[in-house]
Parts: sequence; structure tokens; C-alpha cells
Amino acid sequence: MKRIFDPVHQFIEFDDAEAALIDTMPMQRLRRLRQLGLAYLAFPGAEHTRFSHALGAMSFGSRILDSLRTHSASYFTSDADYQYQRRLLRASLLLHDTGHGPFSHACEHVLHRNHESRTAAILALDEMQSALAALDVDPQQVVALIQGNSPAEYPVLRELVSGPNLDADRMDYLQRDAYFSGVSAGRYDGEQLIASLRVYERDGAPVLGIDGRGVIALEGFVLARYMMFASIYFHHTTRAFERTLHEALNALWPDPSALDPIEKYLAWDDFRVIDALRESTSEAGQALRNRKRLYSLIAEYNAADDLTLFDRTAKMLRERYGDAVWEDTQEQVMHRLPLAVVGSKPTVFVRTAAGIVDAREASDLIAKLSGKASWRKLYLRRGIVPIEEARKLVLHES
Repeated sequence: MKRIFDPVHQFIEFDDAEAALIDTMPMQRLRRLRQLGLAYLAFPGAEHTRFSHALGAMSFGSRILDSLRTHSASYFTSDADYQYQRRLLRASLLLHDTGHGPFSHACEHVLHRNHESRTAAILALDEMQSALAALDVDPQQVVALIQGNSPAEYPVLRELVSGPNLDADRMDYLQRDAYFSGVSAGRYDGEQLIASLRVYERDGAPVLGIDGRGVIALEGFVLARYMMFASIYFHHTTRAFERTLHEALNALWPDPSALDPIEKYLAWDDFRVIDALRESTSEAGQALRNRKRLYSLIAEYNAADDLTLFDRTAKMLRERYGDAVWEDTQEQVMHRLPLAVVGSKPTVFVRTAAGIVDAREASDLIAKLSGKASWRKLYLRRGIVPIEEARKLVLHES
């Protein structure tokens, strides 16, 4: 076994075949993609990469499967079945982010494709086919687990790789992002959560769930994700520079389809974008290189009761300042909250004295967090609008 030391998981072990997979070009490219995109412009310590996160997700997934072997042994048909699922899970978690572009999710808005859609093309490369063959795993099963929207032979593994609730991806990035940003909001009891995971049967199929003794750990996990969105992922400075990045990339890539060939796409990373912007004549390009703020935050509205005020204030600002106003709303991603909204199909099951129930029945806290959430901000373009005057107008409107 080989070992890599990681500040979140300590030593992460892998064998020779996994080392060869890690050494492939698409995996090594992840060293040049920041995990949090432009968040380093708000949180200077957030320089960690998709590469370290991939190793961490693999570590989390392995520990989960090892725990399930102890607590839900009947899920595995044999030792050979367990060993194959473990290899498949580890390979999928290592590769789950290889489709990301520069600055991660921020560039998807410009290229009009999500990173999961590129997975199949990446895994079809000869280098990747050889590496997966050496691991004795089926590349198509890896693709199915990563994309998550196609039938997978192993539904429990699909939940761990790309599920909406209990995936090893989220378990790692919350702790990793909190560690490197210095924000405590993303920390939760990962060890207790892992030890509480079980495989249950629902409607004749295996599903990943929680033992009742782990409800507090699940509550911490749910709260951590909500708090990280509020404090890090939707931080006003990060969002402002993501808007600037969109402008810079639109100038840099006037024809996004030119990056559709997978070899051309993989040639781009954070470093190349920043270097390409060195000669950029666009204001956004230079602003991104030199951390020059093009947008100023005028007001934030995060409670449901604020939405009417948000609409009224935005209308007032648009009437006065026109296109210099930018309305940033993150409501469209609320379906990615840890649990589905009330009234929808349950997504996390908990074993209690009353049987296996929806987590919202097992926890009042989770039930209260299952509704709608909104993060809305109003910005103005600097240098065009008198910012302090606008802030006084917003204060008067409130």
C-alpha cells in the first residue's frame, strides 16, 4: 500500500493500481483546479484543490463501505462482491470531479454544460480505459455512478457517489472547505455519521439510511451544509467575482462549443485561464487577475419575508440605475438542500422504535429545515453608480 498524508483524514492509503489511476492526466489536472473556485478571493486559505478533495472523498467512501460490511453485512452477497463494490466505489469517487472546468461550477454557466456530462468522454480515453482495466472495474458502471441520473447496478454506491443526501463527496467537501477557509460552520461529527449508516430495504430495493442513534449526527450534517452555503458558497465577495469571471470567460471563449472536444477541454485549468487573461483587454479579465472589485453589494435578503422587499428595492434601483443593477438569486439551487421539501418523496430513512421512517419524522430540527430557503443579493456596478447614494436609497426603501 502507498500512503498520502491529508490534513482532514490523516493518512489515505491506496494500492498500485489506484496509484496508476491517480497518475493519469485527467486526475493530475485536478491539482490545477481549486475546489472552491474563486472563494480564495474572499477566504485566502481556500486554495485547496479538486485533487485533494477526490482523495478525501475516496477515503470517506471506503470507511463507509467498511462500516456497512460490519453493520449491514447481508447487503453484500459474498466477500468477492464486497471487494468489487469497494474497488468500484473508490475508483468512482477518485474520478467524480474529473469533468470540472476552470474555477469549477462558475465556468459551467459560460460553457452551458455541467461537469458530469463530460465524464463519459473522459473515461473513454485510452489512458483511462487502461487504468480502470488494471483495477478490474467496469468503466460504464463508474460513469453511471458519477452521473447519477442513469440506472446503476448498485443503488447504495450511487447514493455514496452522486446521491442528493448521504454522498461521500459532500461529507468530504464540507469538512475540507471548512478546514481551509477557516470557517467552523461546516464541521460535523463525521465519525458518528459513518458509524450510523445502514442499508435498509424499501420497496424491494436496498437504500442507504441512518440508525436512530445517529440522528444527532445527521442533524449536524444537515446544518453544516446549510451554513456553508450561507457563509462560504454564496458569500457576497465570491458571488461578485463569479459574475466578473463570467464576463471574462465570455470574452476569452467567444465560441464555447470550441471546447467540446474533450482533449481541448482538458487543456484548460485555473492556471491557464489566469495566464490567458494577462493580455486581456477586457475590464473583467484584468479585474479578475488583480482582484479589482467591479460590483458592490448594496443589500442582502435571506428570509422568506424579505422577498417582497427584495423585488420592490430591485425595481426602484433598476428604474434609477438601469443595467448597472445586478440581481443575484440562488433560489434555483434550493433543490440541492440535504432533504427534499415537505410533501415530496422522502429522501433519508431512519430506523426508530416505530420502524423505518422519513428523517423529518425522526427529527423536528430536520423537519423545520426542509422548507424553502433563499439567498438574494443586490449589487451595483462600481464606477457607474454612486454607491453610497444607492445604499441610502435602499435604507430609505426598507
